[in-house]
Amino acid sequence: MEVVIVPDARTGGELIADAIAALLRRKPDALLGVATGSTPLPVYQALAAKVADGAVDASRARICQLDEYVGLPPGHPESYRSVVLREVVEPLGLPASSFMGPDGSAEDVQAACEAYDAALGVAGGVDLQLLGIGTDGHIGFNEPCSSLASRTRIKTLTEQTRRDNARFFDSLDEVPHHVITQGIGTILDARHLVLLATGEGKAQAVADTVEGPVASVVPASALQLHPHATVVVDEAAASKLRLAPYFRDTYAAKPKWQGL
Repeated sequence: MEVVIVPDARTGGELIADAIAALLRRKPDALLGVATGSTPLPVYQALAAKVADGAVDASRARICQLDEYVGLPPGHPESYRSVVLREVVEPLGLPASSFMGPDGSAEDVQAACEAYDAALGVAGGVDLQLLGIGTDGHIGFNEPCSSLASRTRIKTLTEQTRRDNARFFDSLDEVPHHVITQGIGTILDARHLVLLATGEGKAQAVADTVEGPVASVVPASALQLHPHATVVVDEAAASKLRLAPYFRDTYAAKPKWQGL
């Protein structure tokens, strides 16, 4: 696992966008796994700017979803499908056909989970999966004590998570109780995992993920098992890392040709 400490969220976004651009130059039809929320927005904004400037051609890129609410009607503005289309697919100038995600409105949700997990494999696997992290160490909607071998499946949202997400809806009653999420085992299938964390509120989760034991109580700690995992954190999110000086030194001495 590589840990990169950056001054702020904007710098982290630029760094990750550079890595995605380099990937697209090597593999123009790369399958990019994206996360929702405010944390990855600097990545998407920086990447869209590169596309607009002609610094990278993303026209053949493919986008896949990390998770989705269950029960929202197709086209609902707060479905994660709508959010990804609005924040990633459209700014990059991609057609809707470039996007793949689980069907959260399916009558048979379990079958939809299995179908999406299989579809990722048929598509050749995820080349780069961008991740955020919760204050409790969750990735996707894999809450603490999720199986580290789990596949795409339905999960029940905690009341705290529903309250946190209520700001995107007219009322708490409108927030779904269930989601489809890629499992930790599914996430670990990606060729490159990039976790972005910003803010002091994520500092303990980052420290537990990077320096603690691999344990289901901190789902993100499973990244320690991956052969190519990168954790990008701002100064605030890095504030509880005991090995911060080591991480700074190793990144400063890293050969540029290695990339992220």
